[in-house]
Amino acid sequence: MSQLKLVLGDFKNFLYVVWKHLDLPAPTPIQYEIADYLQHGDRRIMIQAFRGIGKSWICAAFVLWLLLRDPQLKILVVSASQDRSEAFAQFVKQLIATMPLLARLKANVGQRDSMVQFDVGPSKPAQAPSVKAAGITGQITGSRADIIIADDVEVPKNSLTQLMRNRLSESIKEFDAILTTQRDKNRIIYLGTPQTEMSIYQHLAERGFVTRTWTARVPTQEQYDRMSSVLAPSIIEMVQARKFLEATDTRFDNEDLMEREASYGRSGFALQFMLDTNLSDADRYPLKLGDCIVHDCNALEAPVRLIWGSSPEQVINDLDSVGLVGDAWHRPIKLSDSWSPYTGAVMFIDPSGRGADETSYAVVKYAHGTLHLTRVGGYKDGYGKETLKGLAAVAKTENVKLVLIEPNFGGGMFNELFKPVLNETHKCGVEDSPWAKGQKELRIIDTLEPVMNQHRLVVGRSVIEADLVVAKKDQSYSLFYQMSRITKERGSLAHDDRLEAVAGAVFYWVESMARDVNKAEDSHRDKMQDAELKRFKKGLMTGMRAKGKPKAKSMLRTRR
Repeated sequence: MSQLKLVLGDFKNFLYVVWKHLDLPAPTPIQYEIADYLQHGDRRIMIQAFRGIGKSWICAAFVLWLLLRDPQLKILVVSASQDRSEAFAQFVKQLIATMPLLARLKANVGQRDSMVQFDVGPSKPAQAPSVKAAGITGQITGSRADIIIADDVEVPKNSLTQLMRNRLSESIKEFDAILTTQRDKNRIIYLGTPQTEMSIYQHLAERGFVTRTWTARVPTQEQYDRMSSVLAPSIIEMVQARKFLEATDTRFDNEDLMEREASYGRSGFALQFMLDTNLSDADRYPLKLGDCIVHDCNALEAPVRLIWGSSPEQVINDLDSVGLVGDAWHRPIKLSDSWSPYTGAVMFIDPSGRGADETSYAVVKYAHGTLHLTRVGGYKDGYGKETLKGLAAVAKTENVKLVLIEPNFGGGMFNELFKPVLNETHKCGVEDSPWAKGQKELRIIDTLEPVMNQHRLVVGRSVIEADLVVAKKDQSYSLFYQMSRITKERGSLAHDDRLEAVAGAVFYWVESMARDVNKAEDSHRDKMQDAELKRFKKGLMTGMRAKGKPKAKSMLRTRR
């Protein structure tokens, strides 16, 4: 009885008993710290800890400790899939069946006793079971619980795309409807690892959750600066002691962590063991706003030369960026005094019917090996009259020479509708673009990444300012939000219309530049061959004169 009182008073004591029963070494300091946070943490908490620390096992023991203290509690365990949540519940049942200390929790005859849901012995008859296991995509509506354990509800398979994340985010909102009205008992506890910068876990603070994070290594100073607000006290103490990059848990050493880093890869290790999304995002999201040159674009001409700069002095601090952490806008480090007219200007239109998608457009101009993005926009009216007139007005204002239309809409119907309206406002060429071939995300990245990496895309400041207005209303329609968040996964963005329009216009100039390069190479080769032929003829004539033969010119005259 004294042992029962001891374990009921402090969850850490109970955890030690469970670990001993499982023939495991005593819990490590970090495991004890997680246990203490489970017991004394807020009503809404998020526990982020590195893979292998045993957070799910600790939480399973916590469920048993809660039921020992109050058998009338109703606990719902939710995971990404039904199988994962059932494995959690099965572990709880196995401990009840094998630990003498928990014998009183065994279900009685007539009580629920399955792997999906079961009652504990002392519980009174109730509609909700003592413990229920469910998948986040399963039927949790209608469930009732005092405590909800959300154990790894976010995994790569359900968070790859924005649409998936939106669905997942809506699903977890159901938790508040499931909680019983016993506020003094209510708790929601998340256990997990964020999968992306846009992880649903990153937005839990907005819903009143407190996050605490345990990393596998002591973070670097740079990582600490980003993560200090969520790091566990023990990790903060190690940082303050300047034990950077040392293993934080006694069950791991630096060699072991190095092997895991080699196995997972740099970005995978940063995500799964350091809970740091920034490195992963840097690798996963290839288009960086900071690679562009921001400059006030002129409608008719451009500087002969602009040079991108990376120093802090080139960062534009008075212009907001919707990019990822640290992705800021840059002004040119050098700008030539001489200007000249653009070589050409194209407008790419990505048509859409009425609905959530936009009929989007982008104007890109070419000058001296640099592309200038001077205008971007979108219309929700599909191909209505006002949309067509608006597009024609933009073409006139921007002095567009060629309009390119994405051909996968209505079998060329948009093209035929737009031509008469355009001719009334601004006469220029209209063509279907060869752009729409292959997976969209790969096309966009493969087109824009080389141009942006070489700092050959100049973006007008007015374009950015207009886009910020769009982002404040709905960031999913923002060009630069789309640009900084696109990945190679199919459907990675909820909307990509404006980004596709920019990529389509850039694609035209990339192809044009490639043709120009090929022509230049052919021309150069022809000049070299002509020069070589002249040298050969000159040598031939010199040799013939040296032998006393008639000059080549005389020979030709004789032949005539």
